[in-house]
Amino acid sequence: MREPTYTSNLEDTIAAISTPLGQAGLGIVRISGKQAFAIADMLFHGKVKPSAVQSHTVHYGKITDPRSKETVDEVLLTVMQAPLTYTAEDTVEITCHGGALVLQKVLEIAVYCGARLALPGEFTLRAFLNGRIDLAQAEAVADLISARSDSGLKMALRQLEGRLSGRIEALRSEIVNLLANLEARIDFPDQDIEPEDKEQIESQMKQIEQSLGELISTYEEGKILQEGLNVVIIGKPNVGKSSLLNALLQKDRAIVTPIPGTTRDVISDYANFDGVLVRLVDTAGFRIAGDVIEIEGIKRAEAEIKKGDLMLLVIDSSAEISEEEKLMEQKLSLQNYVVVLNKIDLVGADKASRLENLFVDRDLFKISCTQLTGLPELKAKIVSRMVQARPEAEVVISNLRHKEALERAKASLQIARKSFDENMSFEFVALDVKKCLDAVGEIIGKIYTEEILNQIFSNFCIGK
Repeated sequence: MREPTYTSNLEDTIAAISTPLGQAGLGIVRISGKQAFAIADMLFHGKVKPSAVQSHTVHYGKITDPRSKETVDEVLLTVMQAPLTYTAEDTVEITCHGGALVLQKVLEIAVYCGARLALPGEFTLRAFLNGRIDLAQAEAVADLISARSDSGLKMALRQLEGRLSGRIEALRSEIVNLLANLEARIDFPDQDIEPEDKEQIESQMKQIEQSLGELISTYEEGKILQEGLNVVIIGKPNVGKSSLLNALLQKDRAIVTPIPGTTRDVISDYANFDGVLVRLVDTAGFRIAGDVIEIEGIKRAEAEIKKGDLMLLVIDSSAEISEEEKLMEQKLSLQNYVVVLNKIDLVGADKASRLENLFVDRDLFKISCTQLTGLPELKAKIVSRMVQARPEAEVVISNLRHKEALERAKASLQIARKSFDENMSFEFVALDVKKCLDAVGEIIGKIYTEEILNQIFSNFCIGK
């Protein structure tokens, strides 16, 4: 039997557990498709058959295995008739007791009665294919489930409400108007274009390119809002990087010893500072490495620095500034970093003042990881960087697929503008404008392939 794919077997009735497995008070098994009510009739026993009740009603009864006639659980069964359901199909949700064994048993009976196990994200896929939501809204469902911060949650909700979709639809309308303007002239190739008509087309192209650029420009900050601020802790060995990580996380995440080079790999964890999601990354200390493992650790540290949104350059206040630290600061000169003077409790005022004078052009924080001094100010700096990341635009993209589609659209439009400026045939110009339209349409699913659907929905949890 051939494995189902996202665009095949759409007539199947599907079933899955829609709540996390594990001990809980309640759990839900969801069934969706043309045979949902018939399957419910076979396994549910209450006062009335599910197929005979009104839509959007809840009923008490028991789940019984048709093979053994044994009762599996006492449940509440919710009946929802198409199209006013999540999938826009007939849907049944069985609320059971939350034990993993009970849920698995109910699901197994549903499959025996004719349902197929749902693929990851297949319920949301059907909502898309049945026209209840578009592809960008479908992706917002996954973002909503995985949101780890207030900003990420708000972004996902706005996208689910259709704000991005509305902006994309408006952009598509502009491109369609441009395409219609060009195609109307293809039938009259011998007629010269009037200057005012040429200006109109140029203006349309310029406006669309500007709109594409504005959306693309929101990606980096949108990604920060969605995934959190990437804060990378760097410095020489034994300056207190791991101690700083533990202090900011308020837990012992990294091993701390007096031995230089204890941290040889990247260690990361998430923290929430005043509603701001932060990924804190502890890296191997920079120095002339003594062995292969340490060299690899330093390479990984350099890779994290390239991905970082904010770097914390940790320096041991009780030691002299080394050549490695001067070199490190030069490497960071074009990046967003602050200087953190650790072990400030071990130095006097004169030494602290001299160190401050070395970094007058940088934000500097004097801290002690052992005494926990200076940390609130450092946290406030991290939060302020996140506030700076909040774009003024109401519509923000945070999905790499959307960014790449917009970049392809912009590139195609730029080719079209060049062809138009060089007085090439309208057919050539229209061809690239059509590519621009198709690329923008991919974002909301006007155009899609099995590969795109697999890329999106395979990352969903089963049952959603």
